[in-house]
Amino acid sequence: MAAKNGHGANGANGANGANGKHAGIGDDAVRVKTGKTWQEWIDTIDKAGGRDMSHQDIAALLAGKFGVPPWWTQMVTVGYEQAVGKRARLQKTDGFSVSASKTLPLSAAAAFKAFSDARTRASWMNDDLTIRKATAPKSLRITWKDGKSDVDVNIYAKGARKSQVSLQHSKLASARAADQMKKYWRDALTRLEWELA
Repeated sequence: MAAKNGHGANGANGANGANGKHAGIGDDAVRVKTGKTWQEWIDTIDKAGGRDMSHQDIAALLAGKFGVPPWWTQMVTVGYEQAVGKRARLQKTDGFSVSASKTLPLSAAAAFKAFSDARTRASWMNDDLTIRKATAPKSLRITWKDGKSDVDVNIYAKGARKSQVSLQHSKLASARAADQMKKYWRDALTRLEWELA
């Protein structure tokens, strides 16, 4: 059965509905954790007036009326919003967000210095940024050069000379900006590995 306005199981706006996925979560996983498939949730939320509801109202409906666990409440809400065209791919409530991750042949301390030390950072990234908070050698909270978006960097030690850098760039203004920054960070982390490893 298709949902209203033709968005049903095939999804809209990059929601991956054609593969039985929304918000990056497959049909089997959502059924196991919530008791319904994506299409069943789309139909159920539509019947409750979801197309005219806010994100918070949909999440409250799922938690209150259907007893969906908190994490799954957010995933189902985001998946529904993507499927019916209320939310674009990579969009969050405060803008668009992308992530990147790379395992590097560097100690956690060296990876941390690659971000925190301006001279070291200049060898692989020549962008202005403001470090708001730094917890050596684990994390940095950064305001990006646009002054509006945030970069959260987390560093995980994987051995004496190996670490994983995971970052999230959030509050981006558009899907296009998110796609550009996704590529930017993938390339930047590759440069980091080449320059400092």
